[in-house]
Amino acid sequence: MLPEHDLTSDLAATLARLTEEVGREHERAAHREQIIDRLHAENQELRHGLLQEALTPVRNGLYRLHDTVTREAARLDPGHSRALLEAIAEEVAEVLARTGADRIEVAEGDAYDPALHRPAGTAEGPPNTVVSVVSEGFRSGERVLRKAGVVIGKEEID
Repeated sequence: MLPEHDLTSDLAATLARLTEEVGREHERAAHREQIIDRLHAENQELRHGLLQEALTPVRNGLYRLHDTVTREAARLDPGHSRALLEAIAEEVAEVLARTGADRIEVAEGDAYDPALHRPAGTAEGPPNTVVSVVSEGFRSGERVLRKAGVVIGKEEID
């Protein structure tokens, strides 16, 4: 039989080894969890990017429809037909919003911003100012999906 001191030492050494092994296993498990979390986040980003890419042609068609309906509504005299076309344009904008494309607020008199506005011409008016809005712009969060088409003011030439 081993002396009590040797038995206690052996037991303490075995316990220390087991504690060390459990600690290493815990570190490995934590590292695996970090990798799984990172891969999940990357997968979610990739899926979101693919979805946004798949929606691009749909949005482009809706942009054209929205612009056509808005342009035709502006050409008509006020009345039922104009109200109908304006309602259709509103509905198209709502469908775009459901795909993540929100309107960029732009109005006459706003300062021209090349990050948000696409020049569609110039007209008399205060320089570097939006004189009129030709087509609405859309964004998804901070990302501009389509710049608003605007006519920009220029100084009067005598």
